[in-house]
Amino acid sequence: QVQLVESGGGLVQAGGSLRLSCSASGRPFIRYDMGWFRQAPGKEREFVAAISWSGGSTEYVDSVTGRCTISRENAKNTVNLQMNSLRPEDTAVYYCAAARSRGGTYRTESLYDYWGQGTQVTVSS
Repeated sequence: QVQLVESGGGLVQAGGSLRLSCSASGRPFIRYDMGWFRQAPGKEREFVAAISWSGGSTEYVDSVTGRCTISRENAKNTVNLQMNSLRPEDTAVYYCAAARSRGGTYRTESLYDYWGQGTQVTVSS
């Protein structure tokens, strides 16, 4: 089992920045490829970003490319999502997810084995 706890969400004005963090406990963090997803009110959950266990591969949804950076600190069992130039359409609950490592990045929810409870991000216009 892996437990994931997100933090760093909040209310920010459009154009601002937030840094989300996900802290993992349980099985060795290095065994997991990680991802961030989000779910806006009335919408399905969608992929945002992913990073392989080594940090060597990353992937982003087009709408955040150039504005967000995913990173991980394996020694601290943490994965981060730095979000800049935030827009009102980025408002959502953001979820951290862990997938048993295959050494890649994944956009598909079903490939992830563990999920956090989510952290709210609200961007005001």
